[in-house]
Amino acid sequence: MKKLICTLFLIPTLFACTQGAADVQQVKAEAIEKHERCHLCGMMITKYPGPKGQVHLKGQSVVPKFCSTRDMFNFSLQAENKRQISALFVHDMGSTDWDHPSDDAFIDAKAAWYVYGTSKKAVMGPAVASFKSESQAVKFAQEYGGAVLPFEQVDIALLSGE
Repeated sequence: MKKLICTLFLIPTLFACTQGAADVQQVKAEAIEKHERCHLCGMMITKYPGPKGQVHLKGQSVVPKFCSTRDMFNFSLQAENKRQISALFVHDMGSTDWDHPSDDAFIDAKAAWYVYGTSKKAVMGPAVASFKSESQAVKFAQEYGGAVLPFEQVDIALLSGE
């Protein structure tokens, strides 16, 4: 009898865990509309070259979008924002045009590779170029300079030039 009661209590918990996992998988990158402004600096997002980013927040319908991956990182790495994030997206610059990145090229930012310190410019200075594969990032770095980094190594100290 005890086993039956314990099992009955566990079923809703297992269902809740499975339901939450399904919700996370359904998060998709949104298109960046022509007149949207950067959540951090207020600049027109599509007016400038280079990779863009967006952050999906738990329980929020508004998706903060950014004119650069640098601004996206500066927002998402803030302690008060980190715990609210459900998904991050950046452009895969290995599959889209630098001057006009396509909304079809958004990838999971946590799985992306980044080139920091490149000579290739984006909005407001040096780009943090994002790529789906490490080999694409290495090829880009060989041509334009910079260090190839996984998501985990992009932090506030790096972005501030320390």
